[in-house]
Amino acid sequence: MHPRTRVRLGVSAAIAAAGAYAASRPTLMEWPSRVRPGFIAALSLASGVTAYFAAGSVGLRSGGLPTMEQRARRVVALSFAGATAVGVFQAAKGEAQSRLEGGGRAIEAGFASPPALETVSGGPGSLVDFATVGREGARFLGSSVPSAVVEQVTGTPLAMPGIRVFVGYDSAGTPEERVALALAELRRTGAYDRSTLLIGAPAGSGYANPTPVDILEILLHGDTAAVAVGYGLLPSFLSLDRVELAARTQSLLIEGIAADLAGRAHRPRVLLYGESLGARVQQAAIPEGSRDLDRLGVSAALWVGTPGGPESVAFHAATAGESITIDRPDQIPDVIPDPRPRVWFLEHDGDPVVRFEPTVAYRRPPWLAARPRGRNVPEGMMWTPGITWAQVMVDTLFATHITPGNFDSRGHDYRADLGGVVPAAYDLSVDLGTAERLEKALRELEVERARRVGEA
Repeated sequence: MHPRTRVRLGVSAAIAAAGAYAASRPTLMEWPSRVRPGFIAALSLASGVTAYFAAGSVGLRSGGLPTMEQRARRVVALSFAGATAVGVFQAAKGEAQSRLEGGGRAIEAGFASPPALETVSGGPGSLVDFATVGREGARFLGSSVPSAVVEQVTGTPLAMPGIRVFVGYDSAGTPEERVALALAELRRTGAYDRSTLLIGAPAGSGYANPTPVDILEILLHGDTAAVAVGYGLLPSFLSLDRVELAARTQSLLIEGIAADLAGRAHRPRVLLYGESLGARVQQAAIPEGSRDLDRLGVSAALWVGTPGGPESVAFHAATAGESITIDRPDQIPDVIPDPRPRVWFLEHDGDPVVRFEPTVAYRRPPWLAARPRGRNVPEGMMWTPGITWAQVMVDTLFATHITPGNFDSRGHDYRADLGGVVPAAYDLSVDLGTAERLEKALRELEVERARRVGEA
């Protein structure tokens, strides 16, 4: 073996060992037992091979430079391998998208019956064909809070049924047509006569978290309206190429509602809510931040688990003068500052979806440099160029572990936080006893939804 080759092999082995050590360190989320060994092996191999080729090429002749023929062969081989990998990926992605879109359209048996309320899209007199709202729309529309639950929490029965408007991706052909349908539904149901109107931004699959709407319907005794418009049927990680379309949909909806409310003697409080990709989408629809909120007459906004990246950093800056960022309800100030923050960001310190951004690959992020570290950021987690980025990327795959009714304030799961944060963000007065009963009711409502989802 040529001496240079032995040196390169030694260096690559050392770097592979260092990579394996770094990859074995704690991460933000627990991984299934079989994942970490494969991750360590892959990263150590990649580290070693990269180090070897960075020092020189296997094909060197007695320390000389590779010939033109060798270079040509490598270019052809790499091009072929790259084209093959891209082709396989695109084929697999297309097949996965087709299956997932089919699942997104399928309405489960437990939610298959159209709503019986005239105040809910898909119900009597609705302009929305219930068959077009998809799986997530049917869940959202079929989750109106029963009067008995309202009375259980507040001591007073439901004053009126809450309004829920949902327009699915298949309900109309273009964003403009979907939004026009949603606005028509809001007018039909009398949404603008309610005390509160919540504009929600769904995730990529159409998922619109019903829990914030449940909270409003309970605490305001049904004197509420909520609206969401879908822009796709795929999970968020496959919907990143739809952010522009989704943001346009949100912009059309918010602007349309503002136009409808202009000049009215009665104007409901307009609230914004977005979770995960929905938060990113809604923020993209109001790029001027506070100035857009002023112009559109928005009373309060709550964005939960916004994906990390330069867009998130820029939007935080655009609303810095009137925003608050918390990890959990315990961080809500006992005395809310005056003037009251209009913008609330709920972002777990240890949420990999929030922490995953390109700069982690080459720069130690503040959340790993801080002392003491934030909640659920392991003390033993270290930053290593490239490797930490890959770790956090894998963390995002395991960031949400849902057991219905078992709320866990960890990772990308915010269910345990909403009962406390939603009333604070939207300035709803809740005493301790009501808060405890509300939390219990939210868990019971989720268990019931899960039961209906599982019906054959």
